[in-house]
Amino acid sequence: MTDQTRPLRVAIVGAGPAGIYAADALMKSDHNVSGPGVSIDLFERMPAPFGLIRYGVAPDHPRIKGIITALHKVLDKPQVRLLGNIDYGTDITLDDLRRFYDAVIFSTGANADRALDIPGIDLDGSYGAADFVSWYDGHPDVPRTWPLEAEKVAVLGVGNVALDVARVLAKTGDELLPTEIPANVYEGLKANKAVEVHVFGRRGPAQAKFTPLELRELDHSPNIEVIVAPEDIDYDEGSEQARRNSKQVDMVANTLQDWAIRDVGNRPHKLFLHFFESPTEILGEDGKVTGLRTERTELDGTGNVKGTGKYNDWEVQSVYRAVGYLSQNISQLPFDEQAGTIPNEAGRVVESPSSTVPVPATYVTGWIKRGPVGLIGHTKGDANETVANLLEDAPTFTGATDPELDSVTAFLEGKQVPFTTWDGWYRLDAHERSLGEPEGRERVKVVERDDMLKASEPDKA
Repeated sequence: MTDQTRPLRVAIVGAGPAGIYAADALMKSDHNVSGPGVSIDLFERMPAPFGLIRYGVAPDHPRIKGIITALHKVLDKPQVRLLGNIDYGTDITLDDLRRFYDAVIFSTGANADRALDIPGIDLDGSYGAADFVSWYDGHPDVPRTWPLEAEKVAVLGVGNVALDVARVLAKTGDELLPTEIPANVYEGLKANKAVEVHVFGRRGPAQAKFTPLELRELDHSPNIEVIVAPEDIDYDEGSEQARRNSKQVDMVANTLQDWAIRDVGNRPHKLFLHFFESPTEILGEDGKVTGLRTERTELDGTGNVKGTGKYNDWEVQSVYRAVGYLSQNISQLPFDEQAGTIPNEAGRVVESPSSTVPVPATYVTGWIKRGPVGLIGHTKGDANETVANLLEDAPTFTGATDPELDSVTAFLEGKQVPFTTWDGWYRLDAHERSLGEPEGRERVKVVERDDMLKASEPDKA
């Protein structure tokens, strides 16, 4: 940059945890403390910030949602602005951002379901977990109803998302009513007919990706009987090594062992955790799911598994795949279709997956950088690495041609984009809390985008 007298202007596309952690890292940098400072605008597609925490964490996990308190402190800083309800690629493009900012960080996350290529995956009653999560979390861009006619349900996957889906399906609507779920979600869950939920993993207990706390929470519901078959508790040398190497893996294995040896109780809804069952086909009749076929697997000594050639058919009427999230292509940027990420070197965007040539002043952090793995807190390390490289490159930036704070808001107003602000979030937050207060609930989430806008920015609605 030729002009070292003004703050470094940075746009961050995506106001979830990854983007907000990047803003925090920028503000804590030496450049901000001893140099001319930083000025950050966070662009968000939704009218409200917080991304995955608002629209990806199950409503009965207030502990995780408590992360919002820390993120709030970042967005309260005067160096940061929130510009919400803005669709990157439509309302503003990369060329536009280069005009107003010295550098751009993309932190757009992952919100689609990874494909599972088995026969029957397209049957009526076969769903992606991400779509179901969006529904029960009150995402404004998904349908307001969800088919919950199945009495027996299969969930494919042994990560925390699979547990969230299984737990929400196994709980009653009244059990979830004290949370922030909106009225349409409560009505849907109240009519849910599921009494059996089966979770399937192709490998063993030591390879499950649950966190110990999340797993144990399954057993806290007065309505859910968690059942593990004793024959599914098996370890080879690779599994034992995994337990020795990780306290978390060992804690998960111990919990599952305890459940496998106890007597089955009489809680009304049964939640089965199955291991060594690899889904091979979703069975159907007349276009609808009628069952799931799995192949029994066995450990091979390394912690991996091999098929045994023995198959089991499970009577279920719906199947949810929770086999991973997938990021979506972002306009004007290269994309690695195989990895589902924007190709990068330590956060610096490069021209293609096979290239090491950087795209000038363009960066990534979070799941769009490394793929949808790890917990929310892991994105802090991503942000620190990306921001360190951005600041290292800053002397070489061409620099924004129109860096004034008002320029980008004037641009958006000129396009009649009804963008939301951080002050608007405070208004929406107060409105949602007022909706919950008569029922003794912390809040009731507003679902409709127009209603969010009315509460947040009434003059723009």
